[in-house]
Amino acid sequence: MGKMKTHKASAKRFSFTANGKLKRGHMSTRHNTGLKTSKRMRALRKASYVSETRMHDLKRQLPYG
Repeated sequence: MGKMKTHKASAKRFSFTANGKLKRGHMSTRHNTGLKTSKRMRALRKASYVSETRMHDLKRQLPYG
């Protein structure tokens, strides 16, 4: 049986933590940042975690994480 392939687009966007959770960045931080408040931009800077409902699909895309 051959090796499983990693989905490269997902590998660039998600990373595993030590406890096996998936860490992700926020959207809406690239363009039109002048229209967003400083408080909102500060909050978007922090990473968040993938929900349990999406976890199964992403673990299949990232088999060696």
